[in-house]
Amino acid sequence: MDDQDGVVAGAYCNRQISYHMRKFCWVVCLWCCWNAATAQPVREKLRAAVEKLQNDSQMKHAILGLSVWNSLTGEKVIEVNAQTGLAPASVQKTITSAAALEMLGPDYRYQTILGYDGSIEKGTLHGNLYIIGGGDPSLGSWRFDSTGGEQVLNGWLHVLRQNNILRITGDIIGHNGKWEGETLPGGWIWDDIGNYYGAGSSALNWHENQYDLILRSGNTIGDSVVITGTKPRLFGIQLESKLVSAAKGSGDNAYIYLPPLAERGVVRGTIPVDEKAFTISGSFPDPSRQLLAALHQKLDSVAASPARHWVSWARELPTLKTLQAYRSPALDSLNYFFMKRSINLYGEVFLKTIAYEKTGYGAMDKGLELVREFWKDRGIEPAALRMSDGSGLSPQNRVTADALVKVLQYARGRPWFRYYYDALPVFNQMKLKSGTIGGAKSFAGYHTAKDGTMYTVAIIVNNYDGSASGIVKKMYSLLDELK
Repeated sequence: MDDQDGVVAGAYCNRQISYHMRKFCWVVCLWCCWNAATAQPVREKLRAAVEKLQNDSQMKHAILGLSVWNSLTGEKVIEVNAQTGLAPASVQKTITSAAALEMLGPDYRYQTILGYDGSIEKGTLHGNLYIIGGGDPSLGSWRFDSTGGEQVLNGWLHVLRQNNILRITGDIIGHNGKWEGETLPGGWIWDDIGNYYGAGSSALNWHENQYDLILRSGNTIGDSVVITGTKPRLFGIQLESKLVSAAKGSGDNAYIYLPPLAERGVVRGTIPVDEKAFTISGSFPDPSRQLLAALHQKLDSVAASPARHWVSWARELPTLKTLQAYRSPALDSLNYFFMKRSINLYGEVFLKTIAYEKTGYGAMDKGLELVREFWKDRGIEPAALRMSDGSGLSPQNRVTADALVKVLQYARGRPWFRYYYDALPVFNQMKLKSGTIGGAKSFAGYHTAKDGTMYTVAIIVNNYDGSASGIVKKMYSLLDELK
């Protein structure tokens, strides 16, 4: 090719580039015009739906927080009281979940160490057996094939036999010293503590720190209700039933009152008449003790016969020999159940784990501080995240709708987003985390409309009147405008 040919070719290329650039600009312009044209009707529909909801009788003394963004462009479609801190209930889990996936990583696994001191001679451990907790919330859980209580206990028994430990002269010692002794976050209420959703967290957790209480009611309204058993067995706990029988179909109105580390509790409220095996779920007052008692029972059944079992909160450990490092499922799997099944325990564990990994000690207050700092560095003011716990159970929590959407938007750009998104339940044919506590109802998540527009949304209602199901239907009607 000579110079003249090169000039002609260059001019041709420049014309082609100019043509394609003009074409691209037209496409972008048309897309923007189309987006603006479609966004406007949605915005107007949402405003009308907001006005209708706010004028509803259930909302006379209530407040609505709403934030809707275009997920791709970051455009704010509508905001209502989006900067007002409201009780978020379980949608707060979206905040804890995203922070845990980023700060710990989706592949993070908890370790529970089985070890011993002393010596092993002729099948006898002349010393103590230690279970050293690392905070695993799935230890003994029924949700995974590898974590069930019998699988874990039998696995430890197998390890002992492999190491020729057939008898133990010392104690079984559960070590909780990597974490603080306070198992409950501040702000949890008495009606929640003692019930399965009010389970505390420690370095040694067991069976998701909950049990089933089996009840038998009378044949007549007002009859006493009898406790017939628990699953799994409660060790060293006495529960007194002050329950009475109520009308058939009245449902579960029973509450367990059993504080942390207590040995006695009471059950109050009502269950329906003519129930032979009515089940409610409670929380272990001391999950570590339950684990050690279950292991002790297992060892007794094979004549290993340790002297006793007890829990240590000492920060320091003696020099130990490790028998096994039991590992939990990966964090992405734990997070799936945290979000999908709304397990409060997991959220409190995640916060203490963040504190432990960053400071060497699992304390709730430090975990909350680190999470607030994490989000502050990503543009969310601490006052928009007044968090008392990781699960949203405390009525003292105050979170803004704007902060929730910012968290959800941040998650969209992270490598672990598919785990986060998959863990969200489906409500109203949308991927939403829901939240419910007394007088508060909330949803936060994502939705793709029929026209392909992707939305990120958070809606909170506090202090509504009437039924939760009634306000939910009205919130769904508002969200339907995004479909």
